[in-house]
Amino acid sequence: MGSEWRFFGEVFVTLFVIVDPPGTIPLFLSLTSGRSAAVRRKTAWQAASVALLVITAFALFGQQLLDYLGITLPALQCAGGLLLLLVALQLLTGQESETVASRDVNVALVPLGTPLLAGPGAIVATMVFVRRVDGPADAVALAAGVVAVHFVLWLTMRYSLVIIRVIRESGVVLVSRIAGLLLSAIAVQLVADAVRGLINEGA
Repeated sequence: MGSEWRFFGEVFVTLFVIVDPPGTIPLFLSLTSGRSAAVRRKTAWQAASVALLVITAFALFGQQLLDYLGITLPALQCAGGLLLLLVALQLLTGQESETVASRDVNVALVPLGTPLLAGPGAIVATMVFVRRVDGPADAVALAAGVVAVHFVLWLTMRYSLVIIRVIRESGVVLVSRIAGLLLSAIAVQLVADAVRGLINEGA
């Protein structure tokens, strides 16, 4: 029983660090700026649900899907990094609010649900943990760890509404610029790691 608890803890801590629920707060506030409280609550629930669904799908069928399509993990990581870079540029230039308002895009699906939350890092980490599963107990521990992380993720976004009441819209604009800068750095790092992985595969 102790080994299953250790496996659960390893899954939870690893995914928590990668997904970084506290770090999603500025991004969530930026992407839902100008929305009503009800819409923000709905978006938080949808984003966490979409992320959980994507992670679960890749845990069950990810390796088979990538093998079938001939896609490597570094290629998936590079694509996610480029998409994140586009989002970061919108946050830095202040265009995200205009884009969301004009197109009525559900940001809970893209870019919040994926690739911000269920990104290449979380997907790859989950697929690695799946390979380590040895028996039903490990499978339950893995599933519990994934669900627990996404529950914390939902709580973080759900109660980020309290932060809005404190910092107000002007604060959200400032946070958006900071979030865009940090997200662009994350995106560039993802692409750099992916390129390094592609080079190693070709070597």
